[in-house]
Amino acid sequence: MVTPQNLEQYAREGYTLCPELIGGQDLERMTRHIEAYIDRQTAAGIRPEHLDKPHLHDATFLDLCAMPAVLDAVEQFIGPDIVLFSCHIICKAKGDGLEVPWHQDAIYWPLEPMEVITLWLAIDDSTVENGCMRVIPGTHTAGPIEHVNIEHPETKVLHRGIPAEQVDVSRAVDCVIPRGGCSFHAPYLIHGSAPNRSTRRRCGFTMRFMPATTRLVREGPLSKWFKDYPLYLLRGRDSTGCNTYALR
Repeated sequence: MVTPQNLEQYAREGYTLCPELIGGQDLERMTRHIEAYIDRQTAAGIRPEHLDKPHLHDATFLDLCAMPAVLDAVEQFIGPDIVLFSCHIICKAKGDGLEVPWHQDAIYWPLEPMEVITLWLAIDDSTVENGCMRVIPGTHTAGPIEHVNIEHPETKVLHRGIPAEQVDVSRAVDCVIPRGGCSFHAPYLIHGSAPNRSTRRRCGFTMRFMPATTRLVREGPLSKWFKDYPLYLLRGRDSTGCNTYALR
């Protein structure tokens, strides 16, 4: 499903789209499990955009991230030694789905080197109308950009973002992806998405992978979140021993 053109575009622009990754019974099984998880969490008062790291509470998500079709695709970008760093369900309900401000993922992560790839799998068709992801191609090479507190964070998925004057919105590309397709994007790529005011839900399952040569820095400014954070070696081996891993 990943073509040489995908790999070339990812290197050049920091993102690429694959219209078909998971299908058939695998996609149905994934959808049922994600929707049941969303229902439980929203019943507990949690917005469906904020379902971060579900694999820490439900081990089935580890199995979903380790599906052969997923790892085969990821391997073409980062090689055969694949570590699951994190995952995230971001589901924008119809009518009032929250905006995601312009941001870079990497500012939240203590990784050295910053070699991590995000696979965004479309559980629903992701369209302009229901708030698909938007990217600024080529910004993945700029390094970290200052993020500031945003106004009215209750109306956004993130509370920090890149100041609007630093984003050339005229270059933005809409990532329209059919159900079962996916996008890949780099950690410093500037991206975000509009709110969902349409009559159709937009649900995506984000999986974040890194090569075993990238180290999670457990001490330092972000140790509150990452000191005891579990990593999972899903394929291959860690020949450097730079990380410790949890058992599945």
